[in-house]
Amino acid sequence: MDGAAIDRFEASRGRLASLAYRLLGSAADAEDAVQDTFLRWQTADRERVEVPEAWLTKVVTNICLDRLRSAQMRHERTAGAWLPEPLLEGDPMLGPAETFERRESVSLALLVLLERLSPVERAVYVLREAFSYSHAEIAGILDITESASQQHAHRARVRVTADRTRGGRTDPASARRVVEEFLAAAASGHTERLVALLTDDVTAVSDGAGLGKRLLRYRTAERVASFVRAGFKPTPAKLRLAGGTPVFHIALVNGSPAVLAVVDDRVVGAVCFEVSDGRIASLCGIAAADRLVRLNAAWSRHEADAPVVGAW
Repeated sequence: MDGAAIDRFEASRGRLASLAYRLLGSAADAEDAVQDTFLRWQTADRERVEVPEAWLTKVVTNICLDRLRSAQMRHERTAGAWLPEPLLEGDPMLGPAETFERRESVSLALLVLLERLSPVERAVYVLREAFSYSHAEIAGILDITESASQQHAHRARVRVTADRTRGGRTDPASARRVVEEFLAAAASGHTERLVALLTDDVTAVSDGAGLGKRLLRYRTAERVASFVRAGFKPTPAKLRLAGGTPVFHIALVNGSPAVLAVVDDRVVGAVCFEVSDGRIASLCGIAAADRLVRLNAAWSRHEADAPVVGAW
């Protein structure tokens, strides 16, 4: 393959990776999908490709769809058993965040909801909402009719918005302050203050450090506060699992504030928050080591602020 063809692909690599991550929710799987796209680009009759960017988008999208369908058939991504891979702010796979829609499209809260869609609904939603493709363009990418694209988009939007938090967004600085208050209350055991910082319809989901086959889910402010307080009580078993005594940092993960539990400069757990109207509307806790590999690599290069909580 000549240098011009390689350069053409590399010019699209970042956008393809961002698209694949939103479709798959896994950075490792997204990288594999992009590499498979490159292999197909190598063997393609490129002289017959009129618009390389459109061709590459079509290929990577359909590779991702095949992966989603295959994983569902193998029951690897059944509802209640899977969480997306968190990415530290600045990770190129998150892509540009110049619009609210693009920032929203990588929030862990939304990626969790996208798991409830069919693969085609998810593809249409991501292409339309995050990348602003027209329904005519989406129809060409997915080999469906324009009317079918519109129907899939409508169904996906209804299903997503039905479970999205009502209320207004909170600016990043204010959201961080809310999370700082939450962390202080959790560490001190002030359950009443925790409840006050949560919306009435708050939800929490956790992978339980990957030790169980299903996710842990909690609803209502009281239950979520109790779950968080129990999680912040140090025990010998938790210290053994973490590999030591963690300190807690606040960082941006997938565009939202997150609390990172760090032991010897290694992230052993991440809790990502969605803040609405000055209160916490959802929490997503991830501690399975295989979901934190990329975040840890980024953290090792990151100049972190001082821990917000210096001892458990």
